[in-house]
Amino acid sequence: MRAQDVLKASLKTTQRVYSSYIGDLTDADLMVRPGPGCNHIAWQLGHLISSNTSILNSVLPGAAPSLPEGFDAKHGKATAGSDDPKDFLTKHQYEELFAKLDAAIFAAIDRLSDEDLDKPSPEYWQAKFPTIGSLAVILASHTMMHVGQWVPVRRKLQKPVLI
Repeated sequence: MRAQDVLKASLKTTQRVYSSYIGDLTDADLMVRPGPGCNHIAWQLGHLISSNTSILNSVLPGAAPSLPEGFDAKHGKATAGSDDPKDFLTKHQYEELFAKLDAAIFAAIDRLSDEDLDKPSPEYWQAKFPTIGSLAVILASHTMMHVGQWVPVRRKLQKPVLI
């Protein structure tokens, strides 16, 4: 199995878990915080889309789909404390953006050669992720890091245990 195949398999697993955990949530559920000082799912979805778009464009400039105007600012650290649903998108809108971004990530992985994965990452990322391959791993796993934070919200809402 090639590294690119492993990256795609990892992203598919992440997509399955993400889809399971968000599938039965409503727009209102996305605004529930698991505890004081924790980010609600709506903000996390925006953060993931914004961050993964930036990472993908670092791996392959211009590979990510464009985000709506003001999207990054709407999901930055300054807005993490907002509980106003009007400050965020609907579940459906997040899901549409996620689907487009994941399709672009799969396409980008297909374009990367073994040599590309060994190339140095952009200077901004090098301290934590020294190669394009290590950035590609984050593209496949970043969402999974956040999905685990959604379980307390699901328990609080008395949603079924899924995994």
